[in-house]
Amino acid sequence: MAKFSDWKHPLILLAAIGISNIGAWIYLIALNLKVLTMADGSAFAVAGLYMTVPLAAIFTNFWAGSLIDRLNKRKLLIVLDVARAALVLSLPFVDSLALIYTVVFVLGIGASMFTPASMVYVTMLLKPSQRQRFNAFRGLADSGAFLVGPAIAGILLTLGNADFALCINSAALFIAALLTAILPNLEANKNADDVETLNLALIRNDWVDVIRFSRNNSTIAIVYLAFGAFMVLAAALDSLEASFSILVLGLTEQQYGFLVSVAGAGIGAGSLAAAGFGNRLTVSFLLGGGTTAVSAGYLIYTFSTDFWSAATGFFVLAFALAFANTGFQTFYQESLPVATMGRISSIYGLIEAIFVIILTASFGLAAEFTAIRPVIVGGSLMMLAVSITMCVYMRKDRILAGDTSFKTL
Repeated sequence: MAKFSDWKHPLILLAAIGISNIGAWIYLIALNLKVLTMADGSAFAVAGLYMTVPLAAIFTNFWAGSLIDRLNKRKLLIVLDVARAALVLSLPFVDSLALIYTVVFVLGIGASMFTPASMVYVTMLLKPSQRQRFNAFRGLADSGAFLVGPAIAGILLTLGNADFALCINSAALFIAALLTAILPNLEANKNADDVETLNLALIRNDWVDVIRFSRNNSTIAIVYLAFGAFMVLAAALDSLEASFSILVLGLTEQQYGFLVSVAGAGIGAGSLAAAGFGNRLTVSFLLGGGTTAVSAGYLIYTFSTDFWSAATGFFVLAFALAFANTGFQTFYQESLPVATMGRISSIYGLIEAIFVIILTASFGLAAEFTAIRPVIVGGSLMMLAVSITMCVYMRKDRILAGDTSFKTL
């Protein structure tokens, strides 16, 4: 039985993540409504918000990893949370769409830095034996936010308005920063004054290091990028999800809303199951088996003809996605060297962000000029092919045995 003292700090970190994720849903819904109102109901104006995030990732990931690996991660996370809280708090006082997009772009920069920095800190904080279970619980926190966040946003919008909801989101980020401040400083020897000045030569050398790592550890690179491709395809398919459900399957908006709730319940159930298994499931099973089952769930959904068959597909893919995410996060923590984790994940994330924009636009155009169902079927089959590729490459290397001693730069 694990001692509570061993899980004290991981549980505080989970609380910070959960509060931040709930706040993110409040922010997303409230900002969408604020922009929709300011733009006189323009759907294009709201769509612009969604394009801003990957654009910010492309701008940031080029250099962010070089900074993350050299800074104190705990201090960086606190600064990013406080800065994002202040920016969100400024949004209720902004009455220009151009200025809102600018603030959202800067917030996207912060989020692009926060994600890899938090992954590095989590890896350092956890014992190897804790990682898989923690990652499953993190998935549960994410699914809880998925279910609770929109409900809280709805209550806040009923009590006040979008600006009031944004203020609550700002408060959530401040609370997350306070919780992070309680966590141990694992890099007390790192001071901002000692950090090398960020310049093009330093960034270029870091890119060379990442390319060298990828060549020397090709299986790790292929599996990492394959999972990234898998999630990019999922994002592209998600962009057609509402149109397919309502225009092709003939579901009502209320039925589609219930489908989203089914997905949230599936992720929650899958996360609980993954946490219950603990370390008894291998990373290769979680990652390979999980992504294959997600693809199967998408195929059930794409070939569905009514609400219940669509709901079955949604639950299967969401349940399996919890296993796949747990497997990938554990693979990430066990396969990447901590000293260069920020650089590797940021540069790989840059590649993913570019393909999110390309594939989302491509799928949307294909659906516009042909039909939605063939596009979604084709995307689901591509996801299945990617998951099989991951399984093949994981079987070819010692990564199955958990031996990561071969990692070299």
